[in-house]
Amino acid sequence: MERETPEPAAPATFLRGEEGASPESARARFERMIRRVQADVCAELEAVEGGAIDGGGGGGALFREDAWTRPGGGGGISRVLQGGRVFEKAAVNVSVVYGVMPPEAYRAARPEAAAAVATGAAGGEKAGPVPFFAAGVSSVIHPVNPFAPTMHFNYRYFETEAPKDAPGAPRHWWFGGGTDLTPSYIIEEDIRHFHSVQKKTCDKFDSSFYPRFKKWCDDYFYIKHRGERRGVGGIFFDDLNDYDQETLLQFATECADSVLPAYIPIIERRKDVPFTEENKAWQQLRRGRYVEFNLLYDRGTTFGLKTGGRIESILVSLPLTARWEYDHVS
Repeated sequence: MERETPEPAAPATFLRGEEGASPESARARFERMIRRVQADVCAELEAVEGGAIDGGGGGGALFREDAWTRPGGGGGISRVLQGGRVFEKAAVNVSVVYGVMPPEAYRAARPEAAAAVATGAAGGEKAGPVPFFAAGVSSVIHPVNPFAPTMHFNYRYFETEAPKDAPGAPRHWWFGGGTDLTPSYIIEEDIRHFHSVQKKTCDKFDSSFYPRFKKWCDDYFYIKHRGERRGVGGIFFDDLNDYDQETLLQFATECADSVLPAYIPIIERRKDVPFTEENKAWQQLRRGRYVEFNLLYDRGTTFGLKTGGRIESILVSLPLTARWEYDHVS
């Protein structure tokens, strides 16, 4: 397990040597995009937080930033806001990591393709460590008001080389990610707005994207042991490489840039809605479901833990507060 090293400030790039030699490579362009998106989202959330009381400015909670590097290659920037007037907890993280990962981590990252890569060329023996590159921006936003929904988004880019004991296999690359909404109370106006932004973004590239990725989102964010979905969906995709790399890089960028237009209008409508202790208790129970999914089924959590990722960054998606009641009846 590699442990991160805290840094006093984030470097201009986490790429090094030949990784950073080409500023127009997919790796370099994706890193620049996710760092810009992190800055944009944090600035907008702080603006909402600062103007929380009577539309005035100042006084709201701010993001704390932690930068870190990883001995095997790369690093990340974690930005977290806690205990705010509008946002109980909001995290917007970026990571750019590379090196080698064990086969079990590769299976967690890409289970559909892992069977072919995780066996050697001779005799079906298991392959060794897989050289990889992974970069992404990930965020979870948990508001204070029970009528304001939680939102999650994540956009990432992966590359893998041939396993060390199976030379000659080609390099693989793919994009993944999505944006989804998890309200405690279903408000049709908010859900329609959120999904309309997702559809508009997808339709710029391919009219099949929205229905395809909406269904993927519904199927992925499913709490199997509860027999229920985590929220009201959005879009989700993974292992996406069936278009040229430039098109998919632009698609991931457009999706990440659609996060604020999809979410901020909802927050502005709901952040000051009056609520009761009963409303708050229901929100806590719904957050318990959120925790269950993230710890048991989320592939990002599994991948992070199996590659020895930074624990604070991996588990930052969990809400500040949640509740489990025995045999609750609504």
